Amino acid sequence: MNVMESQKKYPAKFSFEFYPPRTPEAVGKLQTTTERLAKYRPDFFSVTFGAGGSTRLRTFETVQDIREKTGIDAAPHISCVGGHTIEEIREVLEIYKAAGIRRIVALRGDLPSGLASYGQLRYANELVEFIRRETGGHFHIEVAAYPEFHPQAPSARKDLENFKRKIDAGANSAITQYFYNPDAYYRFIESCEKLGIDVPIVPGIMPIINCTQLVRFSESCGAEIPRWILKRLQDFGDDRKSIRSFGIDVTTKLCENLLGQGAPGLHIYTLNQSEASEAIWENLILHKRRKEQRKVSVG
Repeated sequence: MNVMESQKKYPAKFSFEFYPPRTPEAVGKLQTTTERLAKYRPDFFSVTFGAGGSTRLRTFETVQDIREKTGIDAAPHISCVGGHTIEEIREVLEIYKAAGIRRIVALRGDLPSGLASYGQLRYANELVEFIRRETGGHFHIEVAAYPEFHPQAPSARKDLENFKRKIDAGANSAITQYFYNPDAYYRFIESCEKLGIDVPIVPGIMPIINCTQLVRFSESCGAEIPRWILKRLQDFGDDRKSIRSFGIDVTTKLCENLLGQGAPGLHIYTLNQSEASEAIWENLILHKRRKEQRKVSVG
């Protein structure tokens, strides 16, 4: 059986991720970005979550604004780090339920600088279990997956076991950390199948638009940048146009590979910018049209 057969049975879901804007100028920029990406009618947008109370509020406000202005479902991230009490998490869930939000992304999150301990819930599986206990089946719960393994995981086996705990706790589906080696994703799916994990695992996609930024992100999250990609990016120096063109081409081909093998959708990390995501999406639409035209001509 093809290693991706278990994923092919799920309807493809497409989504874009944003982070809450911090300034009036950033608010306006994000509104433009969401309006431009909304024309592709994604299944949902997601909005990241910070540890501080003000950031939590911005997440909720951003989700509500997106839903009102685009008519597209928006999923807030929720995290258990930062010393949050169970009561605080319960309150957030109640607010989301009252607002009619039906999808959330449940994460452990990173411990904020200056804090020495996590909250009452230490791990994402505990958070998922708590959400299910408090809200039943109200929320569709997304969790994180790491094809190249979490940077803090003691071993690949332990990381897979931790992922399974999240699914067993009640998660409906997963979104992966970004990657550029599709074989890492396929191997991860194969390992999940062997553990009896049977949920859609959607690849996370990071458009390449800035070499320095990409290296910094990748070092912190454990995502590998293949040597050939990094060398090409470094050769471009400060030529942003060439970096963007190369990055869109590389990422488009990655997406084509994944979808062609049966990946159940794509989740694009936009960094609150629309241009690269639009270019990738348009390339994929063009590729699909050409493929359909070839089928017609052969028929």
